[in-house]
Amino acid sequence: MAEIVTMPKLGFDMQEGTLVRWVRVEGEAVEKGQVLAEIETDKATVEVESAASGIVYKHLVEQGTVVPVGTPIAVIAAPGEQVTDLPGGVEPPAAEKPAVAEGAVAAEAPSAPGVSEEAGRAKASPLARRLAREKGVDLAGIRGSGPGGRIVRRDIEAALAAATQPAPAVVVAPEIPPEIPPAPVAQPPAAPLWSETAAAPQDERLPIGKLRAAIGRRMVESKQQLPHFYVTASYNVEALMALRGQLNTFLPEGQKLTVNDFIIKATALTLREFRNLNASIVEKEIIRHGHINIGVAVAVEGGLLTIVCRDADLKPLRLISSEVRDLALRARAGKVRSEDIEGSTFSISNLGMFDVENFGAIINPPEAAILAVGSAQKVPVVEGDALRVGMRMKATLSADHRVTDGAEAAQFMQALRRYLEEPLRLLL
Repeated sequence: MAEIVTMPKLGFDMQEGTLVRWVRVEGEAVEKGQVLAEIETDKATVEVESAASGIVYKHLVEQGTVVPVGTPIAVIAAPGEQVTDLPGGVEPPAAEKPAVAEGAVAAEAPSAPGVSEEAGRAKASPLARRLAREKGVDLAGIRGSGPGGRIVRRDIEAALAAATQPAPAVVVAPEIPPEIPPAPVAQPPAAPLWSETAAAPQDERLPIGKLRAAIGRRMVESKQQLPHFYVTASYNVEALMALRGQLNTFLPEGQKLTVNDFIIKATALTLREFRNLNASIVEKEIIRHGHINIGVAVAVEGGLLTIVCRDADLKPLRLISSEVRDLALRARAGKVRSEDIEGSTFSISNLGMFDVENFGAIINPPEAAILAVGSAQKVPVVEGDALRVGMRMKATLSADHRVTDGAEAAQFMQALRRYLEEPLRLLL
């Protein structure tokens, strides 16, 4: 029986997405879980997987189309199956199209620069068009290398690279009659350290990218609608840093544990005891989530994405580390899947790698709380009457006052201390 593939909802506030590219052509075989298409949301370009095995019977929308969430975009059918009742009155294919060998890509000759989809509009993918707009690149002068001469991201990047290549300097020496010796060159006076006439750089006007606009919209809504309050604690992480160093001596490069891996595991275990903080508000209900899915903020070009480590309380440190590393790589490459960035129940934002001592984060709705983590630093500490050098790390919990209160938030931070200051508990 034919399966209808719809535009997925990749966020509680997502209304539509742009179908950037069909990865599987009509008539091509596809297995369940294989990538069917790429769509662009406010957050990222996301790979959409097929929910069934079969043949790509029909594409219901063209590449570059903006599609509302839930709209049918493709039909997957069994080999040889004829589908007569397609969504939206779309006509079935006139004849069975030959299956394309898996992974094959039809080659089309690139068009000349300036070829238009419609009057005055260059053929370009939405991602390429956005990148060109952000970088100030004129699409009319670019030859597209995509299907049908379509300008794609690599064409914009190639144009930017070519524009940054300096032109070779040509120096022409003046002709000096042989009987006249060259005049001595006067040395210019030394430039002053400061001058009232020194020119400042010109102002720049940059368009706001879709990701930055989405972040701004959600954060404004969060600060306006969620009554935030904050609780900060300082943790002794000397034992944690020592344990991490010992464990990493047994791990190869590329698989070593980070401080953030320990924080994710410690936070997930603490949330087992504080279900109000592993919660969401939906309309007039508080939903206490059974699964503990930790969202981890990752810096990407143009903003932040939150990747999700699912059931983090049930996973060993090494598996958490491997998953988060792979998710972050996909996010930075713009190849995330829907499950990579959706479904978090509590978030962590860690700026410790930037030598930040302490900060407060904005809650990622519809979650009820977020933990902001600073760097582990050597500081003077007092033990009894003695002063010595110790290793401390500060963390701040931002919580929604509609779901919890200061006493419970403070108790959460105390319970978190057990795992961060006695890190062997994380290995049990």
